Amino acid sequence: MKFIAIVGTNATKSYNRKLLQFMSSHFATQAQIEVTEIKDIPLFCEDYEQTPQSVLDLAQKIEASDGVIFGTPEYDHDIPAALKSVIEWLSWKVHPLTKRPVMIVGASLGNLGTVQAQESLRRILDSPGLGSFVLPGFQFLLGRAENAFDEKGCLIDQGTISWLEQCFNGFIHYATALEKLQHAQQAQAKNEHIPTTPALKQQEAKSALQALDRIDTTTGASETADMSFEEANGINFVLDDDTEFSFPDEQTGASETATKPETVTEEPPSLIYTEDALTSASESTPAPKEEPVLAPAQVDTTTGASEG
Repeated sequence: MKFIAIVGTNATKSYNRKLLQFMSSHFATQAQIEVTEIKDIPLFCEDYEQTPQSVLDLAQKIEASDGVIFGTPEYDHDIPAALKSVIEWLSWKVHPLTKRPVMIVGASLGNLGTVQAQESLRRILDSPGLGSFVLPGFQFLLGRAENAFDEKGCLIDQGTISWLEQCFNGFIHYATALEKLQHAQQAQAKNEHIPTTPALKQQEAKSALQALDRIDTTTGASETADMSFEEANGINFVLDDDTEFSFPDEQTGASETATKPETVTEEPPSLIYTEDALTSASESTPAPKEEPVLAPAQVDTTTGASEG
């Protein structure tokens, strides 16, 4: 298999470049990994009348590959601006990352590797115009990158190498499975003579959006049928004195009839409800006897004590 490994920074010195170069040599017997730079790609701007040739060259490499490996640093809890700009180019007029298997790795000077940058990149690659298939379940985070490589650019810690091997093997299986699935879908469409034209894809998307529009997202209720909840669930209520109501039998679908029991309402004793100002609890007490009216007490607002 052939993969394109994108160095996610335009910096001259990069531990992520070292990591991707190590992967290219370490996994040479399993796959061909071509390390690609983004430093010559201009900042994304819609003012361009045509897509820059450097972007088209990168898109062509991606389309000819079996998958993409991103090596991303972490700047301020996110991916570098240079990498974000490249991804914007690849989701504007060309879309080589759509349905493309993607693996994400990262190296940084901190203890946590590039965990937040990787999570951000996963969300970005799930955006409209991208829709990449990012490898789930494997996350390679290389922390303390300044001490992770030897003089030849090889990873030192055997445990780290072992985990990287597990992640890469998982990516190969993931990319292979996706390739087989896509080939099977293409063969099925060809056998059934189903045209895969842009117009058909647009109509399918329109139908899906129309179906979504019929759903009331505020309540989760469907507006596709003019039925009440009771009618939809086979419940019949008759509000008379001798009310009979039925519920559907889950096993047989038959309705069981029950008679509404008569209830006797007793009038409660006359009570006066007062509210305890300190606890806000409601207390019910019998009506008090009339007491002589006393002069209001003077209250010391500084202490709350009565001077009466």
